[in-house]
Amino acid sequence: MTAVEAFAPAKINLTLHVTGQRPDGYHLLDSLVCFADVGDTVRVRPCDTLRLNIDGPFANGLEIDESNLVLRAAQFLAPSKGAEITLTKRLPVSSGIGGGSADAAAALRALSVLWGVPLPNARETAVLGADVPVCMASSFARMSGTGEVIDLLGDAPEMSLVLINPGVGVSTPQVFRGLSHKSNPPMQAISRMGSGEWVEWLAAHRNDLEAPASAVAPIIGTVLDVLRSLPGCRLARMSGSGATCFAILDRNFEAEALEPIRARYPDWWVTQAEMLPPERAAARML
Repeated sequence: MTAVEAFAPAKINLTLHVTGQRPDGYHLLDSLVCFADVGDTVRVRPCDTLRLNIDGPFANGLEIDESNLVLRAAQFLAPSKGAEITLTKRLPVSSGIGGGSADAAAALRALSVLWGVPLPNARETAVLGADVPVCMASSFARMSGTGEVIDLLGDAPEMSLVLINPGVGVSTPQVFRGLSHKSNPPMQAISRMGSGEWVEWLAAHRNDLEAPASAVAPIIGTVLDVLRSLPGCRLARMSGSGATCFAILDRNFEAEALEPIRARYPDWWVTQAEMLPPERAAARML
């Protein structure tokens, strides 16, 4: 074995209901989560010491220190082992699509194969971050509690997506502080539906963080307006605590429709995506 590679897909909160707050300050969530076929890559190779290299278009947004979730994940899995880790960063940093958590989960999957050690369960990985458990699954799921309760829902509905991040960082603690109500209704019961029924179901739900995030970063409203103007847009919403937003589009959406957006907003990250098959996130030997 010369190397092991794992894909770290973008996490999209199709819904995000804030249903309460514990005495220790942690918020209780109820969120429908899917994963897109765009993301980062983590590659690991044998090495006597633990090393991290970062490349890719968003490499400059990350530090290689004790705050890096990839290094924290490696030390959490096996503190005494070494590896050369290369993170190729294609997703914007601190953008509401779980980039750091997905990277940590991908590192755990890859290092588990490289080192021959068992993966921790989802609840155990919650110490690395609220989104890490669901990113470990990288599957269509309902996420609740503080993020540690994962209910897998089988195959995700086939949906075409467009993701836009305006290049503005949003502070998650500031967004949560801006919530007017912290005990909101949870989602309705989930059953198997076709893609059209799913869009109707999603439209009846919400992201409770969208309003406070938009107050912090008003450009989020501009992004949502742009997404809603796309031909065939069926739903536009913010993911996570922002500032990335997504649109669900008709299956015959033409990618050329994104070029005027890229021309008008050259600093925005704009990409088309599809739902990720769960097997794409599995670690593979090179």
